[in-house]
Amino acid sequence: MYAVVDVGSKQAKVFEGRTVLVERLDVPAGDEVSLRPVLFVDDERVLARADELAGVSVVGEVVEEVKGTKVIGFRYKSKANERKHFGHRQKYTRVRITSIVAE
Repeated sequence: MYAVVDVGSKQAKVFEGRTVLVERLDVPAGDEVSLRPVLFVDDERVLARADELAGVSVVGEVVEEVKGTKVIGFRYKSKANERKHFGHRQKYTRVRITSIVAE
């Protein structure tokens, strides 16, 4: 049994016990968080419509907040002596899925 959940602007395939990286959530480590399911697949059935997914709940525990890899960018305009060097590290939240329940 697994579910596809909406996490920020992306979707992730999750099942019980799996740890996933989601876009930063403003929740401290150790707290529970509820994720919105988009698709639920059981052995006998597939639930994808909004009215079917109303009875599905995906609950996870926040493990920690981590940073992603550094992305380096560089802008250059010739003949204008214009150069811009910048970097960015995205913040993520690591969530361990504790339960997926379908009523």
